Amino acid sequence: MMIKLRLYFLFVSLYISFGVFAQTPSNKIQVTDLLQIKQIGSVVLSPDGKKVAFTVNAIISDDDKKDDFQYRTHIYLANTEGDPNIRPLTSGSVGASQPVWSPNGNSIAFTRAIKGKSQVFLLSLSGGEPIQITDFKYSVSSPKWSPDGNQILFSAAISLNELLKDSLLNPTFTNPIWPLEKPGFINNVQLKNLQKPNPNGNIDEVRAYLNQNEIDKKAKVFTKLNFQGEANTNPEYNFNHYFIVDAIEKGEVKMLSSGFYSFSNADFFKDGKSIIFSSAIDSLQHPDRNESGEIYRMDLTNKITQKVLGQAKTDFSNPVISPSGNYLAYQFSPSDGINIPQLGILNLLNPLAAPMIISFDRNKSGVTWSEDERYIYFTSPSNGGTPIYRLTLKSKTIEQLSDFNVGISNLNLGKDKLVYVKTEVANPSELYVSNLLNKSFKAISSFNSSWIKDKKLSIPEKKIYINSKGQKVEYWVMKPINFDPAKKYPVVLQIHGGPSAMWGPGEASMWHEYQFFAAQGYGVVYSNPRGSGGYGQDFLRANYQDWGKGPTEDVLGALDGAVAEGWIDIKKMTVTGGSYAGYLTAWIVSHDNRFAAASAQRGVYDLPTFFGEGNAWRLVPNYFGGYPWEDKIEPILKRESPFNYVDQINTPFLIFHGENDLRTGVIQSEMMYKALKVLNKPVEYVRHPGATHEISRSGNVRQRIDQMLRIYEFFERYNK
Repeated sequence: MMIKLRLYFLFVSLYISFGVFAQTPSNKIQVTDLLQIKQIGSVVLSPDGKKVAFTVNAIISDDDKKDDFQYRTHIYLANTEGDPNIRPLTSGSVGASQPVWSPNGNSIAFTRAIKGKSQVFLLSLSGGEPIQITDFKYSVSSPKWSPDGNQILFSAAISLNELLKDSLLNPTFTNPIWPLEKPGFINNVQLKNLQKPNPNGNIDEVRAYLNQNEIDKKAKVFTKLNFQGEANTNPEYNFNHYFIVDAIEKGEVKMLSSGFYSFSNADFFKDGKSIIFSSAIDSLQHPDRNESGEIYRMDLTNKITQKVLGQAKTDFSNPVISPSGNYLAYQFSPSDGINIPQLGILNLLNPLAAPMIISFDRNKSGVTWSEDERYIYFTSPSNGGTPIYRLTLKSKTIEQLSDFNVGISNLNLGKDKLVYVKTEVANPSELYVSNLLNKSFKAISSFNSSWIKDKKLSIPEKKIYINSKGQKVEYWVMKPINFDPAKKYPVVLQIHGGPSAMWGPGEASMWHEYQFFAAQGYGVVYSNPRGSGGYGQDFLRANYQDWGKGPTEDVLGALDGAVAEGWIDIKKMTVTGGSYAGYLTAWIVSHDNRFAAASAQRGVYDLPTFFGEGNAWRLVPNYFGGYPWEDKIEPILKRESPFNYVDQINTPFLIFHGENDLRTGVIQSEMMYKALKVLNKPVEYVRHPGATHEISRSGNVRQRIDQMLRIYEFFERYNK
């Protein structure tokens, strides 16, 4: 009997240790269904439009860490006509990304990490293993084929220190023309440092000693304004440059751009003799101080650049050349403030002519020309979805080709078809093909539909609330799985961040969390309060100097609308959100006591502190009109900071923050927790080691599951 008991407990122990994420068949969404979700991206049609290459990001078991997981991205190929016949083009322990077709459709170039640095590889579709064609000392990205298929353009990020001493990139060893705010330089001239390091020596030897300490990572010396990354502080400047390589095995890399500027969005003109790109070459400002962008054309023969578009205090970006090379689509907006970029069309044959400006009060992504140059296609977040739009150039009219209930991304355009990724309530990510009007569309892939088909899903119902400003606030209500109108249910009010984000049925990042809570018997309510994207510039700016009171009215108005339906247990209402929504969650519970429990994730709680510790600090001047030390701004920041109302919080409060989150910074969460603890309020604080601001979207899988379950457990604890 004792042996049987020991075996039983051994079995239980092994189950707990090794079966933490074991799947139990269920027709409800489970927390571990996160492991099954595959995200499709980087969709590229072949030149003849008959095939499509795309990437799939999957979660797989980590061979080196027990009960842990990794993300792995690989490239797949499918037919767009007839049987999709999907097959992987890459495999193995090293992922692959950024596929691009050769002009003849016989090969695909892509990037893959080798010895810690990303390099360009070439894969022939006639068979064989991928061939490495760059062995660059810097990591490369964004490969593009030349029109004749003989060369590949790519970019690489290079630090200031590397630029200063790299004989290829800086053969004359010149310094920037903008003020170089860097130790070891006076008036942009580098102090000669030929002495042996000596802490007790003369000033040159001391300088050599201090310099060696930096090299040996014993000190970080900051002179740059934007020194905070996502996970680490970085005293070094980095600049993005473009290079070109022959499309043969490990060809010679040739430099195209140079100097102490960053270049982006480069692409070939049709003749292959020049490229278009964005930069700020003419700026005399320090890169930290300059937020404007310009568009240039470079002759590849002599590398002479010509400014195409540029204007003071204006950011020109995202240049897209028409197939003939005669027209340029681009976007532009003021370089500071809260803005939606406008779309412009420039006639490159007559650059002095006034550009065509397209009036469309939404953000625009994936701008693509039709082959006959009569249309421009793009996607745009709007009213809870991300539809496809088509602009007719002749009439300047814009048609909406898909509805607000789905999210379209990675749009790719062929001669007679569209290929794209769709997110909808029924499926978080699949690949679709349609005609040019998005009629007769069909799914090519079934990466997620295969496991979702037997699951019960909650379908959101769209509602509208009119706020005190007379604005329409859209919100969605999801009822619990197996809903019984005779019963009362708990509810979770979900709030989005940004504050300019937008949620709706086409939002991929929250698909699993919404369905998980609905499967646990919760209703879910989410909305797009004032300040959200997707509703035009006036709505976007409606939370200027008002991050708390106004948006609170909107999200609580949505909740009140759901409560009025009669099925919500008002004693079991909870609220959660991350980033700006962590801010708004804290604001709400410091001004309203209706919730049984609340959870704020990676939030902002004290705006002056956020200005100092967060890399998203520009939100302070953009949204509040100035800086913490200004007399007219200081009281506004104090009024709008939830921390200043911490003594009014009585709701049980769960606070999350990633240990390496520098987008919002961790100090404010410590301030909030410590204050609530001193005040003897019900509070719990969870820090995830190594986690950044992206924990809930692309963070460690176990930490993502941990956070979701802790929120659920905390709500259950106080709902009961």
